[in-house]
Amino acid sequence: MKKHIMLWLVVLIFGCQTSKKEEQKEPSALTQIQDIPKLNLKGANTLAELPLHCMNTEYPNRLSQTLGGEDDLKTPSVLHPAFYGCFDWHSAVHGHWSLVSLLKSFPEMDKAETIKQKLLQNISKENIEIEVSYFFGKHNKSYERTYGWAWLLKLAEELHSWDTEIARELENNLQPLTDLIVGKYIEFLPKLNYPIRVGEHPNTAFGLSFAWDYANTVKNDTLKSLIEQRAKDFYLKDVGCPIIWEPSGYDFLSPCLEEAALMKRVLTTAEFKVWIHMFLPQLRDENFALETGKVSDRKDGKLVHLDGVNFSRAWSLNKIAEGLSEYAHLKPIANHHINHSLPSIVGDSYEGGHWLGSFAIYSLNSVKE
Repeated sequence: MKKHIMLWLVVLIFGCQTSKKEEQKEPSALTQIQDIPKLNLKGANTLAELPLHCMNTEYPNRLSQTLGGEDDLKTPSVLHPAFYGCFDWHSAVHGHWSLVSLLKSFPEMDKAETIKQKLLQNISKENIEIEVSYFFGKHNKSYERTYGWAWLLKLAEELHSWDTEIARELENNLQPLTDLIVGKYIEFLPKLNYPIRVGEHPNTAFGLSFAWDYANTVKNDTLKSLIEQRAKDFYLKDVGCPIIWEPSGYDFLSPCLEEAALMKRVLTTAEFKVWIHMFLPQLRDENFALETGKVSDRKDGKLVHLDGVNFSRAWSLNKIAEGLSEYAHLKPIANHHINHSLPSIVGDSYEGGHWLGSFAIYSLNSVKE
C-alpha cells in the first residue's frame, strides 16, 4: 500500500504522459508502454531540497584521502571549502550541478534566490583556489579520478551553457579547477592501457562520456579528440557484451550500456550502427527486456546503488536510441527504470538522498518525447 501511495505522489509531483504515437503502437509482452516521466516545477522544487539539505552538511563524511602526515588531518570544510557536504566530494560536486540544472530549467523555483546565494558562497574564487591546491598535494594528485573529475566537468558544462550573469560569475570562479581537471584528463588518458569496466565510480566509459560532453560544448578540440581516440582504442573491437551479468550487487552504472552510450557520442551514425549490432545485438530486438535493479535495504549505502543503476541505465538507453528509430523501443524501458526508482528518492535515507537526486535529474533530462 505504501509503495502505491508513493508512486501516486511521484506521478502528481513529476507528471507523466503517454505519447499518442506510442499508444498507437502495439507493444510486445516484454516491451510495454510506459508513462513518460517529466520533470515539472513542483518536482524541481522537491528535488532541489536534496542538495540544499546536504551541500553544507559536513558530517557524516567520507574523505577518501591519503594521509601524508598529521598536518593532513583537517576537517572536510577546511580541506574542501567548496565541496565538503553531501558525504563525499563527488556527491557535493554533482549536488551543485543539480541546483544549476534545475535553476536553468525552472528559474521561478521557490528557493531560487537561496540557491543562487549558496552557489555563490560555495563556488567562490577563494574556495576554488583551495580546492585546486589540494590536487597539488604529494599524496592526492589522482584524487577522485575519474568519477569526480567527470562530474566537475559536467558542472562546468552546465554553467557554460546557462546564459545568465550569475552563471558567468560561477563559471569564472570555477575555471581554475576546471582547467586543472581538463589537464589531468589529458595527462592521464594516454597512460591508461586498459579501460576500467566496473559498475561503480572508476568506470572509464562514464568518465569519458561526461568529459566528452564538456569538451564538445566548450569546443575544446584537444580534449575531445583525445577522448575519441582513447574510446576507440578501448572499445572499438568489443563484441557480445554480457549484459545478462548485470547488475552486480553494488552497481550504480551499467558497464555495457555506459560503453554503448560513449560510443554513440564518438562514432558516426553509420559506424555506431555497425558497432552496436556486434556489441549488443539484442538491443535491436523489439522484445528486448531489462529487469530493473532491486534495492533490498535503503539504509545500506552500497545496496541503494541499485536505484542509481536504474537511473543511469535510463540515460544510457535514451542516448543509444537518440535519432535511431530502430531503437525507439528502448525508450519505454528507460521510462520504466526511471519510474521504478523515482518514488524512492523522495524521503529516502541519507545513504541515497545525498546523491540519487542528481541521478534522477540527469535521467529525467535525457527523456525526449
